[in-house]
Amino acid sequence: MAHEIIPVEQVARRILYFRGEKVLLDFDLAVLYGVGVKVLNQAVKRNRERFPDDFMFQLTGEETQRLRSQLLKSGNRQVAENGGPGTNWSQIVTSSQKYRGTKYRPYAFTEEGVAMLSSVLKSKRAVKVNIAIMRAFVKLRQTLDANRQLAQKFSELEERVGKHDDEIAAILEAIRQLMTPPERPRREIGFHVREKAPVYRARKRA
Repeated sequence: MAHEIIPVEQVARRILYFRGEKVLLDFDLAVLYGVGVKVLNQAVKRNRERFPDDFMFQLTGEETQRLRSQLLKSGNRQVAENGGPGTNWSQIVTSSQKYRGTKYRPYAFTEEGVAMLSSVLKSKRAVKVNIAIMRAFVKLRQTLDANRQLAQKFSELEERVGKHDDEIAAILEAIRQLMTPPERPRREIGFHVREKAPVYRARKRA
């Protein structure tokens, strides 16, 4: 595969979860595209008909406040790493006079909205960045699907062997525990690739 302008993993870490949708926020996208937040949002406003509500929505004041609190808790997290601009999330949301308080409410772009952005920004970098972003969304979906399929296979296998061999069922349970490390406290905002694993119980022979 050709060298990515932005590593997929770097993009994936910026994907958050709002209103049941995986989204990227305008200030993150601006850093990735190499433009100002104002430039990005003005381009969107000039082409507002291309961004229906399922493509883009503005965070409410409450959502913005939760986001701000979460970013401050995250510490010195960088929007861009490995030689990138190095803009800090909390700096964007809290330090600038423009973004201070609840007046600034970021725009959230779904996968479809991000795909539309390259057509309004009209730059070669925007096209290349969008390719990396689309691959990040695909990678996250594949990871979720793989987790679901693995959980289903374990459930089916345990159903088959649980009735006949307690030792095998116990081994399966041990493997499941190894595959599912202790959960950290859930973040209020953000995309989590790993889902909570279903509980499997070894069945005793009659």
